[in-house]
Amino acid sequence: MKKNYPSPLIGILTSRKANGALAGNCPLFIELQKRLISLNGISFVFIPEEIEKDSIIGYQFSPDDKCWFKKRFRYPDLVYNRIPFQKSEQAESSQYLFSLLKERNIPFFNPCFIDKYELYLLLKNHDPLQQYLPQTILAKDQEKLFSFLKNFNVLYLKPRYSSKGKGIFRLSIKGPGRIELEGIKHKESFPSFKLFWKSWNKELLEKNYLAQEGIESEEYAGHRFDFRILAHAEEDDFVITGVGIRQSHKQGITTHIPAGGRLLPYHMLQTTEHDQFMQAIVPHVGKALSAKLGFFGEFSIDAGVSKTGRYYIYEVNSKPMSFDETEIEERKIEQLCRLFLQLTETQK
Repeated sequence: MKKNYPSPLIGILTSRKANGALAGNCPLFIELQKRLISLNGISFVFIPEEIEKDSIIGYQFSPDDKCWFKKRFRYPDLVYNRIPFQKSEQAESSQYLFSLLKERNIPFFNPCFIDKYELYLLLKNHDPLQQYLPQTILAKDQEKLFSFLKNFNVLYLKPRYSSKGKGIFRLSIKGPGRIELEGIKHKESFPSFKLFWKSWNKELLEKNYLAQEGIESEEYAGHRFDFRILAHAEEDDFVITGVGIRQSHKQGITTHIPAGGRLLPYHMLQTTEHDQFMQAIVPHVGKALSAKLGFFGEFSIDAGVSKTGRYYIYEVNSKPMSFDETEIEERKIEQLCRLFLQLTETQK
């Protein structure tokens, strides 16, 4: 096909929902299109199943008409991976597309969802980050899990591929032999660990749970809080785009807003020590991920600080959710478009 589009041409990769509609963060796609047009670029949204030998069927947003148009495009100069479902990303059609992009030397990011346990092992082997990791094991052996629980008294149980706080539980020893399991909307007690395991081992094994050391988090106004750090690649480094505070509110298990957490502006709790911690970890996390899994142009980090003042990295997300802070979302659009231009310029 003739190159008859502005440059760069950015392909935003997503998938379909069960009802056939396009999935993903539509407001983000629209804002990226608006900003790219102002930079003499353009973007389109597409799915792996609609690629052809020399062209791609895609969907382009028109700011003037305020609607989407289905069109045929040449292969893009860069692909921004926003497939929102792990199952879709692992599908044969997606994996074929990724191999095709590599063959055609078309840059793309981010390459994959992050397995929480693989992340732990990866960062644990990266010297500058070891000190910030809560101890973590797979929750697949009764004796090992019980020993781990006795060691820390409180654990967090998390599915290896979950996000937004889904499926997370807190497991605690509450007295001689008594075990308590608490979720966002679930609370259950067991007279022994053996009975807990009998009741829950199928769930833990089928959903590939891991167990993470329970950290006694610092609190503000009587509720624990975490940092949400948004980061992007810039030149040969990684920089902080924005930081938000998420605080537990209606329940104490997770600070995620969909699960009842609430937002606080970072400046309310900002300290020199917090800033230094974030500035220290972001480049190392980005470089560790990119060296092992493929280029990560964007990621977010869930981190926190304990009551003793020790900092922790809890999770890293390869497909960051939208931030409720408008100024962070605006900087995100700018950083992404800057990265698009940088990466496509180096391909010329």
